[in-house]
Amino acid sequence: MKKIFAVCSITLVLFLFNASAGMAQSNNKKASEILDEVTQKTKAYKSIIMEFTYQMENPGANINEVTNGKVMVSGDNYRLEIAGQLVISDGETIWTVIEDAEEVQVNEVSEDDENFSPTRLLTDYSEDYKSKLEPKINELNGVSVYLLELTPNEKKSFEHVNLYIRKDVMQPYRMEIYDSNQSVYTYTINKFETDTEIPDTQFKFSETEFPDFDIIDMR
Repeated sequence: MKKIFAVCSITLVLFLFNASAGMAQSNNKKASEILDEVTQKTKAYKSIIMEFTYQMENPGANINEVTNGKVMVSGDNYRLEIAGQLVISDGETIWTVIEDAEEVQVNEVSEDDENFSPTRLLTDYSEDYKSKLEPKINELNGVSVYLLELTPNEKKSFEHVNLYIRKDVMQPYRMEIYDSNQSVYTYTINKFETDTEIPDTQFKFSETEFPDFDIIDMR
């Protein structure tokens, strides 16, 4: 269950700045222009470091959970820290470190399962969604934004996504995922850094950092 949470988290966080890529199915010219501009800027970055707040709400189940996370991305490499978990990938291998269980799960990056690379996301979401600009929303938490509603063309585990783009820098600011179980998953970006030099060691698992952890190789 913890591994699933981590995989879903990194998928959704990266979706914040990758989902806009190639969405040719836009039914709104302005929405398409916004997505194209954000995409081109994102592709030009050598690296991205984000700090974010994650919230999961389901009023019917009386659930309201909030936690903070951090993710670093460089090419196909990424490193995610959230809710006592650390997920590291060098583009070929994924290490999921579950701290309270003192366990490390090792998997290969594969196109056939939930694992992925950020670069592949830039093309995998192409033409999968219809996008629409919501003109009535121009501000969120004092930040000037565009609100884009993204609806999948095919049935997925969620119904739609609200993507908020900062107007001043044309970067993602917030994403809300609405699923079929009436749950809402919200990611708000608190810090967005680009083109920072990130050592390659950040994208490799080191056993010396976790000497007493059980390593489960699932490859």
